[in-house]
Amino acid sequence: MSNTQLHTPSVSILSDFKEITKMRLAISVVFSSVAGYLLGAETIDFVTVLLLAIGGYLMVGASNAYNQIIERDLDVLMHRTMNRPIPAKRMSVNTAFIIASTFTLLGLIVLYIINPKTAMFGALSIFIYISIYTPLKTRTPLSVFIGAFPGAIPFMLGWVAATNQFSIEAGTLFMIQFFWQFPHFWSIGWWLYDDYKRGGFFMLPTGKRDKGTAVQVVLYTIWTIMVSLIPVFGVTGKLFLTPVSGVIILILGLGMLYYAVQLYKNKDALSAKKLMFASVSYITLLQIVYVLDKFIRQWI
Repeated sequence: MSNTQLHTPSVSILSDFKEITKMRLAISVVFSSVAGYLLGAETIDFVTVLLLAIGGYLMVGASNAYNQIIERDLDVLMHRTMNRPIPAKRMSVNTAFIIASTFTLLGLIVLYIINPKTAMFGALSIFIYISIYTPLKTRTPLSVFIGAFPGAIPFMLGWVAATNQFSIEAGTLFMIQFFWQFPHFWSIGWWLYDDYKRGGFFMLPTGKRDKGTAVQVVLYTIWTIMVSLIPVFGVTGKLFLTPVSGVIILILGLGMLYYAVQLYKNKDALSAKKLMFASVSYITLLQIVYVLDKFIRQWI
């Protein structure tokens, strides 16, 4: 009995820490950054990869902690967020602020060790997310457009970490993840529409689960696929994709487009949920294909 009593608080503290920093989201961001690094690096420096992973996690964790501090009164209103550490009174605002501030400082230091440009883009990401995107979420659907900027930085950040420069290659990686944000977040906004409405968040482009929103989801899915295929044509510097990998990306994209069209046809929460999962699968598999394509070309 005493073991249980001793163990439970530590589990609670760990789970709250994971929740305040959104560990799963942070890990996915780290994955994107490392993929970008592997694409940009001529020779892989595992110390840099480790620093990028740590720095990326710290910056995302800081952004999420600040976000939950700012939105604590709104999180209480929504089913999916009411059990977060701050609204559930398991963590004080001061504790969360200490975590967020410590993560920000350490994250910037770690990214600066890689190179100053990486730290600059990391700082820009956290600034836009907290100072512009978060306040706009309750005011205008344009918040998704603003949020797409920090959301698209990780893939590009890896390339900058590897090369110490922002170039057409990094810009292309940015654009891929930028356009992808729209069908991804709009599918979440559609799926959780009622919950977001309780919190007063405006996520959908028309503000409603209607034909106009569904059309835009389909259009941005198509644009995401098109941007993803640009490296096949050899116009993006050192970032190149073979036609075989291009076909694989196209097939993955058509799979995502299928679910976007299903949302257009059905206009229901289940279709939106399926599209959300399809979008996550698409960006993850795309990054894997890009990296494998590069290294298979080198081996051959």
